[in-house]
Amino acid sequence: MVPDIYYPSKKSDDFCEDVCGEQSTPGIVSMSRLRCMLRGLDLKAIVFLVVFVPLCIVGIYLHGQKITYFLRPIWQSPPKPFIELTHYYHENVSMENLCKQHGWGIREYPRRVYDAVLFSNEVDMLTIRWKELYPYITQFVLLESNSTFTGLPKPFTFAINRDQFKFVEPRLTYGTIGGRFRKGENPFVEEAYQRVALDQLLRIAGIEDDDLLIMSDVDEIPSRHTIDLLRWCDDIPPILHLHFRNYLYSFEFELKHRSWRASVHRYQSGKTRYVHYRQTDYLLADSGWHCSFCFRHISDFIFKMKAYSHTDRVRFLHYLNPRRIQDIICEGSDLYDMLPEEYTFKDIIGNMGPLPHSYSAVHLPAHLLDNPEKYKYLLPGNCKRESG
Repeated sequence: MVPDIYYPSKKSDDFCEDVCGEQSTPGIVSMSRLRCMLRGLDLKAIVFLVVFVPLCIVGIYLHGQKITYFLRPIWQSPPKPFIELTHYYHENVSMENLCKQHGWGIREYPRRVYDAVLFSNEVDMLTIRWKELYPYITQFVLLESNSTFTGLPKPFTFAINRDQFKFVEPRLTYGTIGGRFRKGENPFVEEAYQRVALDQLLRIAGIEDDDLLIMSDVDEIPSRHTIDLLRWCDDIPPILHLHFRNYLYSFEFELKHRSWRASVHRYQSGKTRYVHYRQTDYLLADSGWHCSFCFRHISDFIFKMKAYSHTDRVRFLHYLNPRRIQDIICEGSDLYDMLPEEYTFKDIIGNMGPLPHSYSAVHLPAHLLDNPEKYKYLLPGNCKRESG
């Protein structure tokens, strides 16, 4: 006869019985399992799991970009160095001697010069640029879209303010282009689309082989004596990058790393394309100014942060807070809370923190210094901005 075997109506928690030697009721099974697992861990492991792991996750979320930039020397090699050309200039030295100092000949007559830009909303910077270059430009070429690179709608700002630029009207080729408004598309695709359209506008403006073409953003301003030198000298390189003094927010904060994306080309039909990346190894020293985020109104800062190709740097909405932006402008800190874009740990650490204030207003665009009250916000000691 087989003996009776008693089976309880409630199942026991085999896991806890095996580990802890005690039974659990259905109401506390989950807590029992957690308690049993924790019994097998010491205090340090518990603290690590409960405190440090979540802190690490939050830290990576908040500062992942900084970590990536700090480790840049590991994952990215520095670019090939430029062949730097010494830049000679003095207002009392003849053009023949200046060309000779650079190893170039002198022409019988100067080349024609075309200045071509894509325009967004930088009315003041465009005025300073065109006033600086005006004596030596054959044709000013400007293309404007009703879309930002990120696909946001915008007004035709130049058309609205065109009366301010009557001084270039006889030499102006102005064009507009409709945006494609592709949501979620890489902003550099829209930027490339507009640059191709600018190539077509240059042909409409009448550019010919061996004319000089300036390729630079509105806030990348060549000095007038640099352009005068290149239009008069013979045998200059077919493509030449220009090294600019690099400023942030105004001419009070100078960045140490070099601005070189501006270039001057001896135009070749069917070959020259309007682009904004490195195209040659030659770099002419001290050839102008780059003043990034040099706006009069806080609203213009916010617009650019949302509109230009690096909008992915706006990782948190509070980056767009007007009060925060104003404080950063006066401190000389980074709008995106980023580390310096350098290629060695020494340079990254050495350039961390706010930019030093400069009290020099020497060798700046002439129109800026001729109108100090109008452009006061761009001069040292005047960091407060209008709300807009």
